[in-house]
Amino acid sequence: MTEYSVIPPAPSLDLQGLDRLVGTWMMSGGVQGHVTYEWMEGGYFLFQHVDLEHDGRAIKGLEVIGHLQPFGEPPSADIWSRYYDTTGSTLDYVYELDGDTLTIWGGERGSPAYYRGAFSADGDTLSGGWVYPGGGYEATATRVKKAQ
Repeated sequence: MTEYSVIPPAPSLDLQGLDRLVGTWMMSGGVQGHVTYEWMEGGYFLFQHVDLEHDGRAIKGLEVIGHLQPFGEPPSADIWSRYYDTTGSTLDYVYELDGDTLTIWGGERGSPAYYRGAFSADGDTLSGGWVYPGGGYEATATRVKKAQ
């Protein structure tokens, strides 16, 4: 049997830039509740635990954020995620961080559904909103607990 001995590259700098999300955030505005981000051991994937309410509907789930890397291929250029919720739905996103501006594309980069927000100077507030065909809402995330 052949031994698999490929050494993975270090986590990318663009993925490491999402470290500013790590911790617990209280959400206000068009959505209420909290989200918590934490790294998986190794730093290749960021988990988001979601416990929110939007328009009277509970939104609970887990998102796994990182570069796609099918077996034997290099990591994808974009940072992709898949969100799994308690109703059985799965949603895909692309994360993009440019300076203090975070964009989360619904589906693919350039989608008409996206979140765009800006971090405050101290990094403890993220203000922005979701835009999607037929609607959207503003939301503010305030960090209540930093990672340990």
